Amino acid sequence: MPAAEEHHAHHAHDAHDAVIVGGGHNGLVAAAYLARAGRSVLVLERLDTTGGAAVSTRPFAGVDARLSRYSYLVSLLPRKIVRDLGLDVRLLRRPISSYTPAERAGRPTGLLVGGGERRTRAAFARLTGSDREYEAWRRFYGMTGRVAERVFPTLVQPLLSRDELRARVADEDAWRMLFEEPIGVAIEEHFADDLVRGVVLTDALIGTFADAHDPALPQNRCFLYHVIGGGTGAWDVPVGGMGALTDALAAAARKAGAVLATGHEAVRIATDGRAAEVTYRTADGEGTVAARHVLVNASPRELAALTGDEPPAPAEGAQLKVNMLLERLPGLRDGSVDPREAFSGTFHIAEGYEQLAAAHAQASAGRLPEAPPSEIYCHSLTDPSILGPDLAERGRHTLTLFGLHTPARLFEQDNDGTREELLRSTLAQLDAHLAEPIAGCLATDADGRPCIEAKTPLDLDRELRLPRGNIFHRELSWPYAQEGAGRWGVATRHVNVLLCGAGAVRGGAVSGVPGHNAAMAVLEVTGAA
Repeated sequence: MPAAEEHHAHHAHDAHDAVIVGGGHNGLVAAAYLARAGRSVLVLERLDTTGGAAVSTRPFAGVDARLSRYSYLVSLLPRKIVRDLGLDVRLLRRPISSYTPAERAGRPTGLLVGGGERRTRAAFARLTGSDREYEAWRRFYGMTGRVAERVFPTLVQPLLSRDELRARVADEDAWRMLFEEPIGVAIEEHFADDLVRGVVLTDALIGTFADAHDPALPQNRCFLYHVIGGGTGAWDVPVGGMGALTDALAAAARKAGAVLATGHEAVRIATDGRAAEVTYRTADGEGTVAARHVLVNASPRELAALTGDEPPAPAEGAQLKVNMLLERLPGLRDGSVDPREAFSGTFHIAEGYEQLAAAHAQASAGRLPEAPPSEIYCHSLTDPSILGPDLAERGRHTLTLFGLHTPARLFEQDNDGTREELLRSTLAQLDAHLAEPIAGCLATDADGRPCIEAKTPLDLDRELRLPRGNIFHRELSWPYAQEGAGRWGVATRHVNVLLCGAGAVRGGAVSGVPGHNAAMAVLEVTGAA
């Protein structure tokens, strides 16, 4: 960090208009908006780099491949934020949406979605023997598409009430299916094929430990966030990796005049509702800064620890995250599909509808799923820029795997041993659909070790302070007004302390939405510059 920034952070005589605790992507969005509005802004980031979970790293020794280490795709980032902040960010559409391998009548087959309507229709017919499932698919996603168009723009506006959002959706059947009854009901009504049902259900389960029929509907909230992004539900690849996005945000915040102090860990927030003091720790000791507003880009659990309030109900993460670098893409047992297409979209493994239900039941009973479900995609097929030139030339590829239904509680006795066991059984499920085992395709690092790393929910808690590995910081909430969350969904018990991370209403995923909304809440109270 430049000496000037370091120096800046240590002088508490003048109150900053805003001190932002945590330099993840939402904190950077808030910093950029507030600084552009003429406010004095200081960001305190515990780690040596900004970006939080949305970073790119070279995890493998001596290998020039920059992987999106934690979060890896973009859907919920509004174009408005990119435009407002003048971000130099490119997102690429993946040519294929998904591929799901299967075995039917003892023969390898699968479902490839994408590459145009004709191809997708033919793929459904090949798997299921008729057009029925494809027609149901079109109807179902036509419905979610219309909901997306109506709901997505509201994410960066003051919260609507539940009734106002319902009126905005203006489709009682869609409202019932998505907001009122378990998503399993709609999936079973629309689709007959187990594999097709499973592909639809996965969007309700990413990072969420729930059954399709959970009456509390966490799966519905997760599903909604997965299908409304950009008003279309498409999940895009950030060019240069996720770190390129947060680097652009950090640059925009600095350019607007915000000071980013890395290696500064906030340890306490004291406030009387009008003025606040934030105490922080660095390698050299403690300091304090005064602030009119404090924006917390950390989980509600961390917020409670900083303010000395009662911590929220614990929320548990439930995913396995694996990063790999391959010498080459493996062939598939389903010879009708080019691996370059299968891996460029989301490659679903052990995600049939009944398999997902069984995995959830086993994990609920305290055991690792026998057939752990997961999904994989290959960033380097869409965006080779993350690979050094020689790696790209030699046909190397990155693989990102995201495993489902492995709640934090399963790792508490023996995190390392359980991680190893789960990684083995997850890769065995993948191998069942490959012409050769994935282990034989892994590249090796400078020390001759295979290029593969796995993170459990407990690893994510330790590294990023995600509460018990929950990537949403807490259970996702519906995108309408919630008690105590204020007009913008970012309020806390303390008038001048706002939540600007994934735990805000309309938080979760790499969206910048809570950062934008917290900045708007501050500007609304203090008047535009």
